[in-house]
Amino acid sequence: MSELPEKQVKRLKSLIQEAETNLAAAKELLISIIGDDGNVVTPTNSREDVSGKVIEGVFDGQVMIGPDGKSYPVPANYASKSKLVEGDILKLTIADDGGFIYKQIGPIPRRQIIGTLVQHDGAYYVEASGREYRILLASVTYFRINIGDQVTIIVPEDNPEATWAAVEAAL
Repeated sequence: MSELPEKQVKRLKSLIQEAETNLAAAKELLISIIGDDGNVVTPTNSREDVSGKVIEGVFDGQVMIGPDGKSYPVPANYASKSKLVEGDILKLTIADDGGFIYKQIGPIPRRQIIGTLVQHDGAYYVEASGREYRILLASVTYFRINIGDQVTIIVPEDNPEATWAAVEAAL
């Protein structure tokens, strides 16, 4: 059996990577809609007059950690578009109808750095300042960035151990 020309192999690899990215985006979107526990998640902060249980917590890069140590799902599209950074303080209102309404109430000091998008182990990272920061798939799809692209990321200014970053812009 003869080998496919290099161009076709590259195209096939690209199609497979795109399919994997789309599948992961679909899974993430589903979780952002129904939550990890099957409850509908409402990622809006425009419903200020909603009554319900209020919990404040810390964003860890993917979820909000409440004062009791419990994890609360933060929709990836909300975290990405709001450019939430590991350590930000969030307020979660669990509405009487079960909806989750997040609001960023305590952004921590930030700094911006430029890096390169890479992917391994099924996750996306930005290599910057001699290390890798994990980023949300929602940011990759929202900013339409590809492996090898230069991006500006936002990281916590006072946490050199942070593992997550928010994407500011594609360059």
